[in-house]
Formats: sequence, C-alpha cells, structure tokens
Amino acid sequence: MTPQSSRPLHGALAMVDIPGPVLDAETAAHLTRHGVRSVCLFGKNIESPQQLLRLCADLREVLGDDALIALDHEGGAILRPVFWPFAPSAMGLGGANDPALTEDVNAALARQLRSVGINWNFAPVLDVNVNPANPVIGERAYGADAELVTRHGRAALAGHASGGVAACVKHFPGHGDTHLDSHKALPRVSKSRAELDTTEFAPFRDLLPVTPAIMTAHIVYDALDSVHPATLSRPILTDLLRAEWGYDGITLTDSMGMQAIDSHYGRGEAAVLALHAGADLVMALGRREAQEATLNAMQAALPTLNPAELDASLRRLHTLAAAYPSVATPFDPAADAPLFAEAWARGLSAYSPGASRTPTPPPPGSRVLLVAQRRVQRENVSEASVDADTLARELRTVYSVQLHAYDTPEELDWAAIRGAGLPVILATTTRHRQPALRGVQPDLHLALYNPYAVLDINAPAAVSFGFRPEARAALLSWLSGQRSLTGRLPFAEVNA
Repeated sequence: MTPQSSRPLHGALAMVDIPGPVLDAETAAHLTRHGVRSVCLFGKNIESPQQLLRLCADLREVLGDDALIALDHEGGAILRPVFWPFAPSAMGLGGANDPALTEDVNAALARQLRSVGINWNFAPVLDVNVNPANPVIGERAYGADAELVTRHGRAALAGHASGGVAACVKHFPGHGDTHLDSHKALPRVSKSRAELDTTEFAPFRDLLPVTPAIMTAHIVYDALDSVHPATLSRPILTDLLRAEWGYDGITLTDSMGMQAIDSHYGRGEAAVLALHAGADLVMALGRREAQEATLNAMQAALPTLNPAELDASLRRLHTLAAAYPSVATPFDPAADAPLFAEAWARGLSAYSPGASRTPTPPPPGSRVLLVAQRRVQRENVSEASVDADTLARELRTVYSVQLHAYDTPEELDWAAIRGAGLPVILATTTRHRQPALRGVQPDLHLALYNPYAVLDINAPAAVSFGFRPEARAALLSWLSGQRSLTGRLPFAEVNA
C-alpha cells in the first residue's frame, strides 16, 4: 500500500469513477499516479455481491488508508445493486411518516453497503420537493414540507450512523423547486433569501450538527450568487455554509460531468473554481481524458489555494475515512427483506380526486383491462421501470387481466378502451409526468413511479412511490383485500 505522505496531494481532493466491474491494472495505475483516494461506483461496476466485495478490497489496496468508496444508494429507483432487497423511496417513507421506520430502513441500507466494504452513501436527499413538475427529484424527496423533510432526514442520518456508513445529504442548497434537470441544463432559483431560509435551506441548516457530508447542487441561486451555480460559488460554499452556519463537515460537488457544469465550463476550469469556492472534494467523473484534464488542472492550481483551507479539506477527508473505514462487515442483506417489504406497504397512499371517489379495487377474480406502457428505459440517475407484461402477469394472481400495452401515451384511444366494457386500471410507470395522460378517466390509477401523476389523471389512485418488486407486492396485497392504504401523500393534492 502506498504511504499516504508520499502520494500526490491533488488526487486527495478528487473523486473519480472506474470503467468496469474489475479494477484493471491501467486504472489502478491512474489512481496511484494522481493519488486519488475516493471512488464513486455505478451500475457498470456491479455484478454480484462477491464481485463487489472483491472490487472494494482491490480499491482499498490502491486508494490507501483514507479510502472513500461511495454509491448512490437512496432507495426506490436510485439503487444500483439489483441482487439485494429494494428499500422504498424517500417519499414512500414520507408517506408512511414514521421516523423510526425511516431510521430502520436507512440503517439497513448502510448494512447492505458495509457488507461489501462501501463506506459512503450519497443519501439522504434533503430537497423539499415543492414543485410537482420537478423533473429530477420527485419521489426521491421525503415530501413537500420542510419540517417533514427535516424530521425524516434526521432519522435517515441516524440510521446511517448506526449502520456504520457515512451519509451525504444532497443537493445543497436545494433542488426541490426547479423545472430543469441539472443533468441536462443549468437551473436557476430566483426566490428571496427569506423564502430560501424557510424552505430549501431549512433541512440542510437544521441538520448540520449530525451531517458528515454535503453534496452541492449545480443550480444558480440569485439571492446569494447570480453568476455561479452553488457548486462553484464562494458566497454559498464558504460565506453561507462555513462562515454563517459554521459547518465543518465535508462539502462534495455533484458530478462535474453533468450538463449544468460541462456545457458552461471546461472540466479543469470548473474543478478549480469549485476548490476556490470552498469544496473539499471534486467529483471528477467520466472518460479517462476528462479525469486527466480535471486532475492536471487541480494539480496546477494547488499553489493558488488558501493553505489553511487546503489543510482543513484534507483534515476533513481524513476524519471521515477514519470514522467510517472501508472494511467489509459480513451480513446477509436478505435478513432485511421483511423490513423493506413492510416499509413499502406502509407507504401505500390513496389519492381521491373527489370526496365520493376513493380508490376501491375491483373484486378479486374480476375481469379487468390493464393499460400500461410496454417498456420504460433507464434514464440518468434512475433505473429501468417495470414493463407492462410483468405487471399483467402479477395482476393475474388477483384478476382475469386483458392487457392493453402501449409505447407512447399519445397513441391511446380512450374511447375504444372504455368501449371494451371492462373496469380499466391504468398503471403509470414513468419517471416523468406525461401530458398526454392529463384528464384521462380510468376506473383506477396505480401510480407506480412518479406520484405526481395522480394530479394529471382524473381517477382515484393507489400510490406506491416506486416500481420495485416490493412496491408491486404491496399493491397486490391491497388489490386482493389483504391490506389498506395507510400512508398519506406528503405533498398538496392540487393540480400543477
């Protein structure tokens, strides 16, 4: 193992990703040459528990004692491993509204990661999702109320701490009121400082004493800095977060390869701006040449950094790695399957567009017409949703199902669908709301992904806040009369 003191300094301030499920010699040499100590894993790096355990062990050997191995492991759609039981989305937990349950679920997420040696989780999401049209957060947030988000965020942080994995709240100072996805564009929030203080800022500010790390948002907040997004803004990362609020944990940028940054700045330029703004760790993801450009620019910029701030960044990173060492702890994640199944079920919520139109399932054994999208592909941070054939097969355990699968909602002929004379169940399974479904009137709506789809469809709905097998099993238990919808939508039931 390379002694820490002899390693290049700039690499300690960067997090990179690696190409595949094995740490090849060329990648290991790249990490060693730059002194990188932090790696973010993605689906491309994950095949099986045994492979992931081996990969993390190999990474530790190269990264050194301060190794930080991270993953987006939020719950719901944002879970990379497909071989462990699936935890519910944050909004599903917000629907259940039991902080003890949220803490238990997050401790279980941490146990999953620790079982293979991952020591840093990019969760929980502390965004207050006040915008029903938000294209990137949605069910990833606990809800639309700052106090609810704070309550469940606190529980999630406690769960991670008890599970032995560092948490990282995101996306500071808040991604809950944007119409743009920062993976694709540069959003801007023009609220006043007073509005930000009571909504977006509140969960981050109030949970600072129990927050090991914060991930920044690539969003311009006019009230604080009308020029630079938060990731590159000294008024936000240093003046607000460090000086005004007194935070001394890690600040980590979101991926610098997202279009909000990459389309407006050079990779190296953006990384240096982030360091000068006050970020401790730059997420330099992407192709090897992009990583090289970023790392080389960071190395050249070292003499221009404030020495005291540089020392503070290195101290914080060392402290985090020492507190949460990357050591695999044997555990069978299957043991938490009953917890996750119960958590999904307790989040099941009802939406009623009118007082007399509460969601009521057709009697078991009925003939029904299921309308569902044939296939929903993976997109950006989210995994692929459930397909129509799978839904039909599962619903046939309760009903005699005729499937009407479609490719795009624009092609649906609702007069013909209603003309079939069967109770119509519409399942929505996409990450984004679909304008072509606005105003349609099935007899029952199953909202299996974006919960705000209930605002578009003129029908009573059962909302699962996710499409994972555990969510579908919970819905089947309700359809078959074995369970009630005991959750509550954690956002206002108004159209927007």
